[in-house]
Amino acid sequence: SDENGDYPAGSYLRNPPKSSHTPFSKKGCTLFVKLRHFHEGDLESIRINTNTETWHQGMVPGLSVMPLHEFNGVGTALVKWAPNTIFNPHVHPGGEEIFVIKGVFHDEHASYPTGSWIRSPRYSKHAPFTKSEGALIYVKTGHLDNPLQ
Repeated sequence: SDENGDYPAGSYLRNPPKSSHTPFSKKGCTLFVKLRHFHEGDLESIRINTNTETWHQGMVPGLSVMPLHEFNGVGTALVKWAPNTIFNPHVHPGGEEIFVIKGVFHDEHASYPTGSWIRSPRYSKHAPFTKSEGALIYVKTGHLDNPLQ
């Protein structure tokens, strides 16, 4: 919650530079905060309840995507991986960050259980997949190639 409203678990909030708010929680909560990671001109405030927002079919069967924000080649999304989903090997020219919200996410490098944070550098490559548990991940791409202003 803040002075503008209450936000249920799973909400995605984005407050641009020079904005202010006073967050609080009556029952307690876990917040994932990333401060001062905006590019010049990226001034959009966002409030998304991911519990009610629409999911879109991903690039392969078993993948569902909920876009959260995109600006100047930097994208942020939630990606739901059904059990036993295999994605194509690919390269991230602008790097990639992943936070595993639920389940276990895998690639040829390791297995990443709930709570894992993966930061892959520019031009990193991998072939991600899930096994029987599936996964829900937060993904940000393109930001490691585009220096902050």
